[in-house]
Amino acid sequence: MFIDEVKIRVKAGDGGNGCMAFRREKFVPRGGPSGGDGGRGGDVVMESSQRHNTLIHFRYNPEHKAQRGEHGMGSNCTGQDGRSITLQVPVGTAVYDLETGELVHDFQHPDERVVIAKGGRGGRGNQHFATPTHQAPREHELGRPGEERAYRLELKLLADVGLVGYPNAGKSTLIARLSAARPKVADYPFTTLEPNLGVVTVGEEPEQQSYVVADVPGLIEGAHLGYGLGTQFLRHIERTRLLVHLVDVSDASGRPDPVEDFKVINKELASFGNGLAEKPMLVAATKIDAANPEKLKKLSTYIKRRKLEFHAISAVTGQGIEEIKWALARRLRPAATD
Repeated sequence: MFIDEVKIRVKAGDGGNGCMAFRREKFVPRGGPSGGDGGRGGDVVMESSQRHNTLIHFRYNPEHKAQRGEHGMGSNCTGQDGRSITLQVPVGTAVYDLETGELVHDFQHPDERVVIAKGGRGGRGNQHFATPTHQAPREHELGRPGEERAYRLELKLLADVGLVGYPNAGKSTLIARLSAARPKVADYPFTTLEPNLGVVTVGEEPEQQSYVVADVPGLIEGAHLGYGLGTQFLRHIERTRLLVHLVDVSDASGRPDPVEDFKVINKELASFGNGLAEKPMLVAATKIDAANPEKLKKLSTYIKRRKLEFHAISAVTGQGIEEIKWALARRLRPAATD
């Protein structure tokens, strides 16, 4: 099960109480106060990990609590600090404060560590309150409570290229052709129910180049209003550097105008916001092995008039696959300008 958004509550450990005690030992006259300090409460730490690719481990375990510090003891003994806990999240997870909506941290690299709830400070024992005029203090401090916070975790996959288009436009077939990814491919709408990632490699060592492609569930008109699967998965291509818009030019879709298809999907991207409509885009006419020549010509003319890069491909026969693979690599090179 692919879970990309969860809400959790975390509670850091409370600090231990300071102790009130006096030394009463043989041969130690006027022993004085000897209450030790309480231990510090444990922190709640969040760490990004490459071993996780979903947030499902928080779905059924949304509450996490660190250990409290032990209380101080006599003979000036300080209580033991509470154990901290570490919550691991996939790389690409954004952490938001549930109450304010503020972004707390965005994990974009492995092994990043952030304290999301600080443990409480331990209270001072009565040894700290002794003065020359107050030699038998009975004052001592209680431990401070640990922080208690609520967060919303949102996973946004890290990919270089995002595939967009209508359902059954050929996105899953293309990612399977380009990479070792094996998404489900079928001839009915919404075959893809969750994002898929594939790593594409071009060239030979030492000039070899690789990039990550993300395939998200298809969009339909009105997706920003919740139609179809909605736009909930578009967050996974927010971080991409380049979009590939796939348009079906065969008659299998039942839609007569590929240019209108292109406009509808672009409108949905704009409605979602977050800069998707402004991202650099490459357009690919798919299923050209069964293409309607009029549809292909109409789409090609329109795309070239908009000065966008255009490719005609067939993931079934392999036509145009190598060309688009290298075209993506060129666009993603560090020296390339969009």
